[in-house]
Amino acid sequence: MATPIRKSVAALGLAGAVLVLGIGGVAAAQSRDPSYAAAKAAGQVGEQTDGYLGVVGGQSPDVRAMVKDINNKRRAVYTEKAAGKSTIEEYAFATACRLILETKPGEKYQAPDGTWKTRGAGAPERDPRCP
Repeated sequence: MATPIRKSVAALGLAGAVLVLGIGGVAAAQSRDPSYAAAKAAGQVGEQTDGYLGVVGGQSPDVRAMVKDINNKRRAVYTEKAAGKSTIEEYAFATACRLILETKPGEKYQAPDGTWKTRGAGAPERDPRCP
């Protein structure tokens, strides 16, 4: 019988395999949005450990509204892709692992301890549970 930890690890693996196909559409749409690109480049937003975009510091209502809209779209993708395969949270976490890994130098991301970091030339700090 599988333990709860084994089930979680297996679900993360499945979610990781599935998210390669699922989050691409949302990520592609985000990357074409000039306000998202500008906020990302300015360090106003960053990838969180839970699979959602976060606001870094006190930002304008426009930035906050953009982040809310992007996160609503992400949640819809996570809900659709996780159905019957994993929980939404497991799917979102596996996506966070990939999105944080894909940050570029100078971009913000959330470290496992919850602090905001700026990606340097090396690999970002990621949760040890990341696949």
